[in-house]
This record gives sequence, C-alpha cells and structure tokens, in this order.
Amino acid sequence: MTDTAKLTKATLHQFTGSENWYRHGLVRHVLFTDGAKYVADQGGAYWLLDEIAFAQRRKRVLVEEFQVWKLTVKADSTARLVCEDGNGNRVYSKKITYTDFPTEGVELYYTNNTILLPSEY
Repeated sequence: MTDTAKLTKATLHQFTGSENWYRHGLVRHVLFTDGAKYVADQGGAYWLLDEIAFAQRRKRVLVEEFQVWKLTVKADSTARLVCEDGNGNRVYSKKITYTDFPTEGVELYYTNNTILLPSEY
C-alpha cells in the first residue's frame, strides 16, 4: 500500500546518511540506502530501484559517476524517468506507461554503485 503522507519532502529530508545498505536482488553490485528503501516501501516503488539498477547497463548511463534520477508523475498515471549527469544534461529518459506512485515525483541520486536520497549524499 502506498502512502502519500509518508513521502513528503519534509519526511524525505529527515534521511541524512544511512545506517544500512541493501543489495539489489538482481543487479548485485548496486546498493541502496535506508532512504531509497523508504521510498520503495512507502511508494510501492521497488520497480523504480529496478529501473535505475537496470539502466546501469547502458553505456551513456554507466559512464556517469554521479547521476540524478528524476521521476515525474503525470495526472494520467503515466510518468517520465530521467537520468541527468548532475549538471542538468539528460543522459537517459524512459516513459513509464503506468504508475501508482503516490506523489508527483521523487529525485534520487546514484553514485559509487549506490542509490540514495539527495539528503543522504
């Protein structure tokens, strides 16, 4: 079950650093933090962690040491997932044909083989 109230900016900003690192189930070299796990748990969005992990196989994504991942959810329950290089340059984009992610979107970072919230960086 997803919960919009638990995915507010204020709630996500409370994650600073991480006590635990979790290994992605299929892309074993990819880790994610407590904050990224919270987004996946509360937003029903383990698929989002999957998308980021799977995209690391794409050369244009893989060569970026620091990645900014932005999920933007539209009113019609579609979304756009974009990876930027940290300087606003888009290196990857994917249309999500359906999502029930409970907010208008979220931003995650990927660096050092780890998916994390910006406040955990």
